[in-house]
Amino acid sequence: MSVRRLAEDQVQPAIFAFNDENAVWAEATIRKYPAGRQQSAVIPLLMRAQEQDGWVTRAAIEFVANKLDMPYIRVLEVATFYTQFQLKPVGTRAHIQVCGTTPCMLRGAEDLMKVCQHKIHHDPFALNADGTLSWEEVECQGACVNAPMVIIFKDAYEDLTPQRLEEIIDAFEAGKGHEIKPGPQIDRIFSAPEGGPQTLNDEIKPVRTNLDPHPSAEEAAAAASVPPADAGRPKDTAAETDPKLKTP
Repeated sequence: MSVRRLAEDQVQPAIFAFNDENAVWAEATIRKYPAGRQQSAVIPLLMRAQEQDGWVTRAAIEFVANKLDMPYIRVLEVATFYTQFQLKPVGTRAHIQVCGTTPCMLRGAEDLMKVCQHKIHHDPFALNADGTLSWEEVECQGACVNAPMVIIFKDAYEDLTPQRLEEIIDAFEAGKGHEIKPGPQIDRIFSAPEGGPQTLNDEIKPVRTNLDPHPSAEEAAAAASVPPADAGRPKDTAAETDPKLKTP
């Protein structure tokens, strides 16, 4: 269990407030919860504060606590418990989360981390020289079949090679991250096989064993009138379910 503490005082801003757009969003989010349960909005508000400033500051924690009428310590507990909250400044243009769980590790996640160490900084959470990039190792992010992968902001970049990750990092550092298409970075649609479908490509023709391949109109009509089998339906012998009863 890692120890998570707030950033040093010298990097903490004095105040925090939502911008106009986020303030409207926050009020609407709080109204989603019934009276007396507004504190349930603490995680969404902290996430929006992080999206606005890039990380969760002490001032943001106190702001959210005041807005939801919560003790500071309760909001601090939430912010320090969930690793999705960044408690120290991260890269202003990209914070790269490299998945290090087993499927990604088997598919080359260690090489991706070496790229981050070379391109950004040797240590996770440390900023590069310009303060624009940072990185960290995280646990499973749910794209195991497309391993290895990273997440930048809310987008996943999958099926990565070290060379492709270098290109992505360079694009974000140049302020052109929006030009990189998220998702698989190879010829794959979502989690489909690489290169397209590889099974069930042949035309399937039904096999008729006991039926005339050229039935008459009367035979076809008779076959169509046969009710569907109810072999898979549950058998209920309770008297209450007898269809002959007029009342339950």
